Amino acid sequence: MRKTLLQGLLNRPLTEPPPLLDDAELAVLATQLDAAARRRLGRGLSIREVDAGSCNGCELEINALNNAFYDLERYGLRFVASPRHADVLLVTGPVAKNMREALRRTWLATPDPKWVVAAGDCAVDGGLFADSYACLGPVSQVIPVDLRIPGCPPSPVQLLCGLLKLLIPAP
Repeated sequence: MRKTLLQGLLNRPLTEPPPLLDDAELAVLATQLDAAARRRLGRGLSIREVDAGSCNGCELEINALNNAFYDLERYGLRFVASPRHADVLLVTGPVAKNMREALRRTWLATPDPKWVVAAGDCAVDGGLFADSYACLGPVSQVIPVDLRIPGCPPSPVQLLCGLLKLLIPAP
């Protein structure tokens, strides 16, 4: 036990190096996203995340958007607890049979104008769970979807790019 304790005190920890504090590409992307949201809505973008039956891989990446590295709050983007305060429903996972009504009610409770984003392969097309007896399939079978962000799971940067595409329509 003493040997293990001494090794822990004398050796450096085995961790990844911290990310660079100034990631220029990420800063430009988030600034564009905030400017687009303010042009379209007159304020920052409010996001309500809904897990419709996923494996939680996408949720881990979505939660990373709130960490100190991505820190979306500084760009006017925020996650809200109620769909009544949301502009965007960010839905993950294939829609489970038991989540159909909850997802539909959440969509109805979100005020217009609203957007629905299907994040991750499961939300887009059912993914690995497409043939499961417990799943209805992709989000688009229950509510209308405005944007699809593929990936298993999509990275935080892919999620940011997707939200930017939502706010800045293609010419």
